[in-house]
Amino acid sequence: MDLVGLSRYISLLLRHRPEAAGITLDEHGWADVEELLEGIGRTRYIDMAILEEIVRTDDKQRYSFNENKTLIRANQGHSVPVDVELPQTEPPGFLYHGTGENYVVSISEKGLLHRGRLYVHLSGDMATALKVGARHGKPVIYRVDSGRMSADGYVFFRSVNGVWLTKHVPAGYLTIVS
Repeated sequence: MDLVGLSRYISLLLRHRPEAAGITLDEHGWADVEELLEGIGRTRYIDMAILEEIVRTDDKQRYSFNENKTLIRANQGHSVPVDVELPQTEPPGFLYHGTGENYVVSISEKGLLHRGRLYVHLSGDMATALKVGARHGKPVIYRVDSGRMSADGYVFFRSVNGVWLTKHVPAGYLTIVS
């Protein structure tokens, strides 16, 4: 069984296209687990044990269950409007963003934009940013002056899986470090 492919499909459903499996997300991004299993089950095999394995072993910790495992949601990365109830959090002095070199010109002009997602995703370390950037071609790593941004009034959140989120990072807060 291809758990990686199934995990990607679940990510698509819980972050971008719940209607593709006939499910709905509540205002906080939660989906009913039984509805999700039924919706996915129309096109591929899944059961609760497989879903639990995907949530438990996902290297990016994309998903969370509620306490009794009747609801599931993606932790961040949504393009559909949901509030995943993240508390505003003071960021460290610097965060990092990995991207491909083909985006450098646009970023130098406009900064980091959330594009189709609700937030810009930032990493707490360069190694993670490098992994993210490598998915987009030759990686370029930006250091984000998140401490100065926060002092200037920008708001940050931290997802349960450690990803830092903010609405926009203007170019003046960015430095290419790799």
